Amino acid sequence: MTYALPICNKYTPPILLWHNVPMQPNPTTPPSTAHQLSNFLREWLGGRISSELELASLAERGLPLTTVSRMTRHGLTRDEVHALVIHRRTFKHRKASHQKLSKEESDRAIRTARILARAQATLGDAASALTWVREPKTRFEGKTPIQMMSTETGGRLVEEMLVQIDEGMFA
Repeated sequence: MTYALPICNKYTPPILLWHNVPMQPNPTTPPSTAHQLSNFLREWLGGRISSELELASLAERGLPLTTVSRMTRHGLTRDEVHALVIHRRTFKHRKASHQKLSKEESDRAIRTARILARAQATLGDAASALTWVREPKTRFEGKTPIQMMSTETGGRLVEEMLVQIDEGMFA
């Protein structure tokens, strides 16, 4: 006995790819957290970002220096950007010589934007997210999430806390 496979005449590629999982938006339900994260991440970094793999590629190539001004327009102070992404003196040098962010600086910018996008998706808006990341947390021994975000490990702890808040756990 042989089975015939149905022929599909129409293939609809995924609209959103997040963590390499294709997702189709449904107009009758509110946007998924992944969709919100994708949109907020685009706001923080600019450009079209469709996957984590694409983010890694962006970091490899180096983000444009305008990423720094985009982050300040979205509410981070210059001091916060210089502490999290690129030192002030290096920024001035790169600006004068019209260079992109380095691979490491781009990676830090992506980490910062990813965490802020997660905070925005969890807490509802950019203002609430920025207020939250600037308040000291007992969980971080009195440090603010912004201070924790200066390292990859600290950033992961902040992301973990935001996921727990988003899922309704006590954080």
